[in-house]
Amino acid sequence: MASPTDGTSPTATAATDAASPALPSPNTPADPNANIKSPLSPTSPTSPTSATSPTEAEAAAARLHRPILQSLPDTRQQSFDEIYGPPENFLEIEVRNPRTHGIGRHMYTDYEIVCRTNIPAFKLRQSTVRRRYSDFEYFRDILERESARVTIPPLPGKVFTNRFSDDVIEGRRAGLEKFLKIVVGHPLLQTGSKVLAAFVQDPNWDRNAW
Repeated sequence: MASPTDGTSPTATAATDAASPALPSPNTPADPNANIKSPLSPTSPTSPTSATSPTEAEAAAARLHRPILQSLPDTRQQSFDEIYGPPENFLEIEVRNPRTHGIGRHMYTDYEIVCRTNIPAFKLRQSTVRRRYSDFEYFRDILERESARVTIPPLPGKVFTNRFSDDVIEGRRAGLEKFLKIVVGHPLLQTGSKVLAAFVQDPNWDRNAW
């Protein structure tokens, strides 16, 4: 039956109310947080808390480079002598400055032997002595008797003509130096020979005492 006042059925009025959005009551206070967006989720990729702070980045970089820095030698603590000084064991032998003495049949040439070393088998760090060719011959014979396990290199050959010429003397000097470097640098002779250091360093070396 139709309403006697406005002619609208109750069913139509209910449908209209359901379709229309509810309006706030003039007497209801507005929600202050209604228009404020919620903060970003902690799991959001754009969240400020997901970015690494500068302090954490520096700490991570320090951890990566720490093994490399620890493995590098600290050369700043080394002195100039430690960096550029001679090696732990060194040995230098030089045969130089030949001189000819005497006259006639009594002429002979001797040679200066310079030794620089810090090897314990030698008493002096630097020494200078003079030896003649016949001294080298005696020295080599003594080495062969002392050191049967070591092959002693030969001396430069004897010269019977023009033996006091500059070319002959220089050739002999070079040969004696080569011989001496091989002998003095041999580790078995350094530790096992009694005559080696004396021949190279003792200015009063007497070949007849051996």
